[in-house]
Amino acid sequence: SGFYSFILILFSVDVCLSSAGLLWTTPASVRKLFGMEGDGRILQRSKRGWMWNQFFLLEEYTGNDHQYVGKLHSNMDKGNGNVRYVLTGDGAGTLFLIDEKSGDIHATKRLDREEKAMYTLNAKVLDRNTNAELEPDTEFNIKIHDINDNAPKFSKEIYFASVPEMSDVGTTVVTITASDADDQTYGNSAKLVYSILQGQPYFSVDSENGTIKTALPGMDREVKEHYQVVIQAKDMAGQMGGLSGTTTVSITLSDVNDSPPRFANHSFRVTTPESTEVGGAIGRIKADDPDVGRNAEMEYSIVGGHDIFNIVTDQKTQEGVIVIKKVLDYETKKDYEFRVEVRNTYLDARFIHGLQFKDYATVRVTVEDVDEPPVFTRNPYVIEVHEDTAAGSFVGVVSARDLDVINEITSSHHPFRYSIDRHTDLERLFNIDSTNGTITTLKALDREMSKWHNISVVATEINNPGQTTRVPVFIKVLDVNDNAPEFATSYDTFVCENVKAGQLIQTISAVDTDEPQVGHKFVFTISPTNPNFTVVDREDNTANILTRRGGFSRREMSMYFLPVVISDNDYPIQSSTSTLVVRVCACDSRGNMQSCSPEVLPFSEGLTTGALVAILLCVIILLMIVVLFAALRRQRKKEPLIISKEDVRDNVVSYNDEGGGEEDTQAFDIGTLRNPEVMDANKLRRDIIPEMLFPFRRTSPIKDNTDVRDFINGRLQENDSDPTAPPYDSLATYAYEGNGSLAESLSSLESAATEGDHDYDYLSNWGPQFKKLAEMYIGKSPDRET
Repeated sequence: SGFYSFILILFSVDVCLSSAGLLWTTPASVRKLFGMEGDGRILQRSKRGWMWNQFFLLEEYTGNDHQYVGKLHSNMDKGNGNVRYVLTGDGAGTLFLIDEKSGDIHATKRLDREEKAMYTLNAKVLDRNTNAELEPDTEFNIKIHDINDNAPKFSKEIYFASVPEMSDVGTTVVTITASDADDQTYGNSAKLVYSILQGQPYFSVDSENGTIKTALPGMDREVKEHYQVVIQAKDMAGQMGGLSGTTTVSITLSDVNDSPPRFANHSFRVTTPESTEVGGAIGRIKADDPDVGRNAEMEYSIVGGHDIFNIVTDQKTQEGVIVIKKVLDYETKKDYEFRVEVRNTYLDARFIHGLQFKDYATVRVTVEDVDEPPVFTRNPYVIEVHEDTAAGSFVGVVSARDLDVINEITSSHHPFRYSIDRHTDLERLFNIDSTNGTITTLKALDREMSKWHNISVVATEINNPGQTTRVPVFIKVLDVNDNAPEFATSYDTFVCENVKAGQLIQTISAVDTDEPQVGHKFVFTISPTNPNFTVVDREDNTANILTRRGGFSRREMSMYFLPVVISDNDYPIQSSTSTLVVRVCACDSRGNMQSCSPEVLPFSEGLTTGALVAILLCVIILLMIVVLFAALRRQRKKEPLIISKEDVRDNVVSYNDEGGGEEDTQAFDIGTLRNPEVMDANKLRRDIIPEMLFPFRRTSPIKDNTDVRDFINGRLQENDSDPTAPPYDSLATYAYEGNGSLAESLSSLESAATEGDHDYDYLSNWGPQFKKLAEMYIGKSPDRET
């Protein structure tokens, strides 16, 4: 046991030295004792984890040189420089460097535990000459020891919280905590202590968990509502030299219903005119409640209720609105007084003891007098008048009074003017006396045109025309028996030729626009001397028309007119005569009508349908012949202009020369004959060879064709002033050839009797335009017609 104690002491020393970063070596005796071979490997039977294979390094080293971490040493190192140490793993060569000869390890820069708390590296022992591994790789850790380099931090710069007013001491408000990035498991670097820097004596904070609680009883929101509390968190368990962080907590006292409503003035006076409509507001009263929200909601009521007034609560303004339940009348009562109660809608059971959450006030209402419009004694008026009332007759009287006048003596100081609204009496049937309201008729009334007349009468104060009142007046027109009865409808009555005497042919009835009080009773009569028909009254305002004889004939009389006298039973009795038209018709054996046309031609019965069709065809053929004949006459040619050679008028010569087609616009120039001024002598015919190289040129003897213009204007005026001219555009042929042609006149008028007296040789000299004439006249026999 003593030996093992010694070994444990050595082991403890080695561990301490290793912890201090001074040495990491394994004595051979210890290695052999715990089953480690010469190469440093652990035997299979041993599973102990060794504690000396790690170094400890403080974070945030502030030295200028590289920080010394520890030393690696192998038993193979005899100190002769033949051993070389090699370092691999996390940060080898960058963060951590090893001296190849001595095995010393240094850190190249400051390390932060909060970034990485431990580094794992491997150490090799090599022969410097052969690079052979002298020992197997050995893994070790470098653990970064924490230092207090991080201050506590709160997640928010300012927190918001609330707590009910009047809360008990120790009532939790809110819990806030800070965080510290230092190692929680090592030392006191991350052990926090909370304290309150601002907010006393109202609040306190739990030093361990940061819970804020109330520290003062009876905190009243109505006195102070908002509080700012500053909380500090300090590490190192609050010891001297620790780091700290602060935050602000904004605490609001939430409202509770701890204050009853109160009237600032317990007496209110309201004034309102008597003309205020029912349901209208006449005033508002308000109680004060320092609470807010739901706790300040109030309800107003009239103590014991009231017949004229009521009070309702305005939920937005929390005011009591006084409204009218009935119409006010200054002349009846002008002063009212009642008591109003106000109370909270919601109560808090903690505060209802010892306090009354209601209050009272007295309201006095004064009614002011208003000039009111006149009021009719009745509304509406219903008046009856007979329809036979003459124009200007009395109908009825309307009357109004002034409510502002208390006694009848002063009523004369407020007279009215009556009038009828003419929009309700467009036909102007009635009139009213503007002073006393007497209604009379302007025209006679007819009940059958209108049974009721609804008019409006307006009463206006003379001293104040703005005060008017209208009342409906219903005038009922009473019936007078002034209309005679007549047929209820138009009857289509016929009688058969083979009818027998006493047979019913029609049942008639009557109508009367009058309305007697006992009902209608009509009497139907016809002339007793009528040989053909008779009437039988059925005693139900209808009557039957019967035949008095049989054997009617359409040839003798196809239609009978039967006068029927209809009388009523009212006073005075009115009667009228209505004519019943009875046609005579051919009927079958059962009395069904077949034909009612009168027989005019005895042979009409033998005319068949085929004969009618043949007659119709003949008429159509005749019409077609007439139309064809008229068309042929329109197309018949007119007589020729020249009937014989004895005709002294100008002969018409047809050349029958078509020219050169549509493009030949120069074959014949009619301008040569009409106006020599515009004749183009250079234009030659293209269908013949010119006989002269240089055609004959001439100048127009007349520069200005005034004769042609005067002639046209003269003829135009004659046609315009001719009363026999057709009333539409027509073609007028003037046939004026002018007076400047070298060929002079070609007319045969005033020429010799025979053609032999003329010499036509000069036509050859007129140019190619007159070649055709030259050929026709030169060398021809005198007796040949041209």
